[in-house]
Amino acid sequence: MAEFKAEVLNGFVERYSIGSVIEFGCGDGNQLSLARYPKYLGFDVNQTAIKICKNRFLDDKTKSFGLVTDYHGETAELTISLDVIYHLTEDIVFENYMKTLFDASIKYVIIYSSNKTTSQCTTPHVKHRTFTAWIESKMKDWDLLEFIPNKYPATVDNSDSQMVSFADFYLYGKLKND
Repeated sequence: MAEFKAEVLNGFVERYSIGSVIEFGCGDGNQLSLARYPKYLGFDVNQTAIKICKNRFLDDKTKSFGLVTDYHGETAELTISLDVIYHLTEDIVFENYMKTLFDASIKYVIIYSSNKTTSQCTTPHVKHRTFTAWIESKMKDWDLLEFIPNKYPATVDNSDSQMVSFADFYLYGKLKND
């Protein structure tokens, strides 16, 4: 799964000559270890995850990390959200996260998440949303450039496997104001 994500992300960065990336929800850096980003800034809500990343990438001067509370309006050509949106169970937290994700980007946003609203989820830390409808309504300057379906989709038969996900890639570009 991590290799599939890296393939999509690294391919995008290379194809569009991306020079800077901000990720909101960087976690412990496992996914980042497969990334090829010229300049990277990762934010997370978990202080332990930030400490792990700072130690793991101590000698890599192209990467820096901070708590989300340390975010002060930095921008990058590309912002990334991987496996975060469906963990935002409170509506106001979701709204603020999405606004920050798009406001921090100069050109592109990549989201890896589920994109459906369902009440069937029994996990208290998961809330599926149709986030694309929110983007269409609130982020009028952005257009969906590409949808990349998950290479390992969760189905009824394999949903208990660690090697599947209900998330897909959504790649957005900022509309040019001519």
